[in-house]
Amino acid sequence: MELTLHTSFPDELHHEWNALLDESISHVPFLRFEYLRTWWQHRGGGEWPQAELVLVTAREKNQLVGIAPLFFTPDHAGRPALMLLGSIEISDYLDLIVRPADLHKFLDQLLPFLVQSNLPAWQVLDLYNLLDSSPTMPALETAAAKHGLAFSQTRLQHSPYIPLPGDWETYLASIDKKQRHEIRRKMRRAESAEVPARWYIVEDGTTLDADIDTFLAMMEQDPDKQAFLTPDMRRMMRDLIRCAFEENCLLMAFMEVGGEKAACYLVFDYLNRLWVYNSGFDRRFLEYSPGWVLLGYLLQWANEQGRAEFDFMRGDEAYKYRFGAVDRFVLRATLSR
Repeated sequence: MELTLHTSFPDELHHEWNALLDESISHVPFLRFEYLRTWWQHRGGGEWPQAELVLVTAREKNQLVGIAPLFFTPDHAGRPALMLLGSIEISDYLDLIVRPADLHKFLDQLLPFLVQSNLPAWQVLDLYNLLDSSPTMPALETAAAKHGLAFSQTRLQHSPYIPLPGDWETYLASIDKKQRHEIRRKMRRAESAEVPARWYIVEDGTTLDADIDTFLAMMEQDPDKQAFLTPDMRRMMRDLIRCAFEENCLLMAFMEVGGEKAACYLVFDYLNRLWVYNSGFDRRFLEYSPGWVLLGYLLQWANEQGRAEFDFMRGDEAYKYRFGAVDRFVLRATLSR
């Protein structure tokens, strides 16, 4: 393999990058070229103000076979670190980009390259948000031992998801009886209220900026999300939503009550599954249970459209399990010099 270090984002790799991702060990929306380029332009919404790009590509016979999308920064503990682009807060799943058959060979050449190249003096290769199903973790442990690096693994967060049967009634029958009753009751109550509710998916690009404004205002009604939405983060969220819309993988769903928006889910519709990225609701409409009702509509839609999975992504909030989610986890791998 011929390895190349990129210190500016390589726009010329756009199509090759995504084509390799189609065959990679972890195909997730947070590894698409468009997403990570946007993330890098905003330095993670201001999470990493001191960041230098350390993006390594590998080629064989002039074919792109591996990408290590890294950057150098003082980490949150102050250590000089190499981290995956997308780390930590706003990209639920990250990984290297490489075909399964090339993973071990890629790591065997990547690790000495990172040590020997003329890079800033990093102490730790700190890789967050690897799915527990990724083959990268055991491959990293093997490669670290081979190249004299200390390896550790940590389980970070729950990341529950719902396997979908493709039929709404079959899905409802699979969850707890009490929860099934609650979903039906709340949806019927919202539909039959004196001021009835409706839901829809944003399809008109001319309204997108206004819809983003409404969504962010809903998020800000939650104190934790209000603190999260710094000016830098708001700018990044806007660009990410626009990017997803342009790439035809945005599912922004609103519930309205009497023509006023009551709740919103920001979701990626990608690879025949829904990836639930964030949500917000207007507390004026609490009597409608807008978050639960809109979630019910989305699950019904996903089943009817034949989506295979409803991924809640990171976080172990109780409501996810009430809707029938099962656990998986995201991990962190640390390799120290």
